[in-house]
Amino acid sequence: MALKIKAKEKKLKFSKDGPEVYRYVMIPELYSTLDQDKVIKEAAIRSGVTEGVMQACWKGAGEVIKAWATEGHSVALPGLGNMRFGLSAKAVADVNDVKTGLIRTRRIVFTPTMTLKEELANTAINITCYDRNGEVVKRVTSADPGTVEEPEQGDDNGTGENGGSSSETQSLAAPVISGNTPFAETTTVSMSGPDGAEIHYTTDGSNPTAESQLYSEPFTLSASANVKAIAIKDGNSSQVTTKDFTKTNGGVSND
Repeated sequence: MALKIKAKEKKLKFSKDGPEVYRYVMIPELYSTLDQDKVIKEAAIRSGVTEGVMQACWKGAGEVIKAWATEGHSVALPGLGNMRFGLSAKAVADVNDVKTGLIRTRRIVFTPTMTLKEELANTAINITCYDRNGEVVKRVTSADPGTVEEPEQGDDNGTGENGGSSSETQSLAAPVISGNTPFAETTTVSMSGPDGAEIHYTTDGSNPTAESQLYSEPFTLSASANVKAIAIKDGNSSQVTTKDFTKTNGGVSND
């Protein structure tokens, strides 16, 4: 099994007054959509229950997930991870300036389980390259390290699926969190971000804000933690970067 990617040569413009240039942009190959009836039928076969029962369970679970998620809960999705609602918004210094117009986007955030992340990281990647005329010019079997990006950390190259510029990502880059994971006894966590930006972070899995701990120097973890960080500069905030640090029972080199 492998993830199929296509790299298409497209004309991009990286600044308002800059020239258009050709770049190979990678996007996932999209398969045919599996509709709800197909998923329910397959789930019924695998679970041994009737399609009618599975249909009722599917509908009931969907209503519960929708209700709880919109109330602000992080809801478990069986075997997959957790889903919650999130947003991207501009930060302001004066409380009188707080308004709903500061919210850029509302979005659904999915956090996969460690098992799903490991399976995804271990899945090979096949890339088919197409030139600007749509001709296949190269095929690649990836030997990448299998890094799985966290849900709120934006595209590194600041481009979306269609190869266009993402002004939200480019406006302020998300911070980078570094440190050994897994680790045996302790690990040192360091962070870096855009010049002149403050980095605020949490270690309990909650989303950081301007009121969260201000990063000033590397710190040490002696227990497993879900570290999240955000960069803030001139009233603008970046997307959230997340990194899981997992303490093992031994056998892993420390910092």
